[in-house]
Amino acid sequence: MVHGGPGGGGFGGGRGGALRDDPGLSPGQKPDVRRVLALFRPYRGTLAVVLSLIVIGAAAGVVSPFLIREIVDVALPDKRPDVLGAAVAGLIAVTIVSSALGVTQAMLSTRVGQSVMHDLRVSVFSHLQRMGLGFFTRTRTGEVQSRIFSDIGSMQAVVTSVMTQIVSAGAGVAMALVAMFAMDWRLTLFSLVALPFAVWMNRRVGRRRRSIVKIRQEKAADLSAGIQESLSVSGILLGVTMGRTDALSRAFATDSRELADLEVRSEMAGRWHMAVFTTLMALFPALTYLLGGYLLFGDTEGTGVTIGTLVAFIALQSSLFPQINGLLRVATQVNSSLALFTRVFEYLDAPILIQEAPDALSLDAAEVRGEMRFEHVEFTYPGAEEPALRDLDLVIPAGQHTALVGATGSGKTSTGYLMARLYEPTAGRVTLDGHDLREITMDSLAASLGVVTQETYLLHATIADNLRFAKPGASDEELIDACRIAQIHEHILSLPEGYATVVGERGYRFSGGEKQRLALARTILRDPPVLLLDEATSALDVATERAMSGALAAAAQGRTTVSIAHRLSTIRHADQIVVLEKGRIVERGTYEELLTAGGAFARLARQDTLADAEAQADVQASPER
Repeated sequence: MVHGGPGGGGFGGGRGGALRDDPGLSPGQKPDVRRVLALFRPYRGTLAVVLSLIVIGAAAGVVSPFLIREIVDVALPDKRPDVLGAAVAGLIAVTIVSSALGVTQAMLSTRVGQSVMHDLRVSVFSHLQRMGLGFFTRTRTGEVQSRIFSDIGSMQAVVTSVMTQIVSAGAGVAMALVAMFAMDWRLTLFSLVALPFAVWMNRRVGRRRRSIVKIRQEKAADLSAGIQESLSVSGILLGVTMGRTDALSRAFATDSRELADLEVRSEMAGRWHMAVFTTLMALFPALTYLLGGYLLFGDTEGTGVTIGTLVAFIALQSSLFPQINGLLRVATQVNSSLALFTRVFEYLDAPILIQEAPDALSLDAAEVRGEMRFEHVEFTYPGAEEPALRDLDLVIPAGQHTALVGATGSGKTSTGYLMARLYEPTAGRVTLDGHDLREITMDSLAASLGVVTQETYLLHATIADNLRFAKPGASDEELIDACRIAQIHEHILSLPEGYATVVGERGYRFSGGEKQRLALARTILRDPPVLLLDEATSALDVATERAMSGALAAAAQGRTTVSIAHRLSTIRHADQIVVLEKGRIVERGTYEELLTAGGAFARLARQDTLADAEAQADVQASPER
């Protein structure tokens, strides 16, 4: 019995570099309020309920001061127990209603906020899935992870609670001001004297914090990328074998200290300004008592400020100032968070270079013959000055084995990239059974063409789960058949846990040849009519390569096979060998024909024979060392 469910997995790894990433993004659009609010559009019904609860709660909050005024001006002086009882009951009711409304509003707003976060994460992830290989060859994986998790995670407070806090505080301020004006307009105007200063200060602090947050997130992304690179299996091996572990730790400590300093600067930005404002707000109740007292003393007719009015006004003022302070503080937080929105929107705004046509044709892999053609194809990598392929005309016959050979940089791998549509031609077209690849759906192309590369990637999961990543619904028998063809089944059975064996990080529990055969079995499981082998054995030793060659030959039976070969001995029996130099075809023919011609292929064959001889000599000499 083969263990392991039809699970999937995820991709990881990346290309590290000491320089700052150049993801090739368009300049980040500064997110305006409308774009941020558009994130909430699918949940406007729930938001309407939340806003209604906020308004009701804010209205309930200004009822208490009026009840207090009734107690002070009427119930106590006139000894009216009925008024006192009604007012106290009203205060209790307002407290209970406000608490219930607050809990309900918090639950609904948090649910909406988390839904928005989910939508944003999925949008960014889905967009990146369609970005194409070129984007990821220029962007470190740690940078991508930082934007998805760190940046979006830092936005969580803004999205889940700050928006409702702004509305809640705004509604509270508006209700309090209406009530205060209703009590006494002179005291109200006096209370608002410091407001213009507070608004100016808030805008200044917001600009400063936004610049600090942007630098902080960039530094956090660098730190995340460094961790991902240094603490992977490959990174640990490189650091230990190069004696760089102490240097890496020191570099990490330096970056971490810089990030900590930026965090402190971000937290302390504008704190002194806000402390001055808070102090002023704390002084205003005392000053209001002073002004109210003089108004009370001068009111000889008893029609102006009363003691109850003054007490109730101070209660309103005491609730108004914290709400204004909170509103300004939240506005500062949102202002500084614009840097996070900018970084995330940069990814969402990045153009998708390889897109599926709206009317793309879905091919049935079972009916695909497998003939591929390159018609006057030219291709230049983004940012490169020289083309990798020049006027390439090539026919890959259905059901036959075609090998692509050439020196490093000749265009072999670029040809394979175009076959799999990881890139698109700069000019010309690539066809499958007469259909331009740009006219075929991405899913049906992936089902028609299986790729086995030199750099094997295995998920940190069981062997069965790794295989079923290619075909989630595959039966145990299908897994076993694919592994038999790849000549890895017997080895799997020799493991204590068989197909339930966890392969480890990037498959490091297996040898290079074993990983290659697992990757081959995974591709065979999809049963593609076209098989692309991109230097699938070049990293193996001679003995392992010979064992792997048998698996590849078995896999190629009945399929159109394209081998991008490093060692020419592996393509001796190819039906067609195409020799590339500087992106052009210089020779084509069978192995014997090209060897007899004495041209470019013959030179490559002599170099290959010399390299094999040196490798064999090393193997024979190794027991003596």
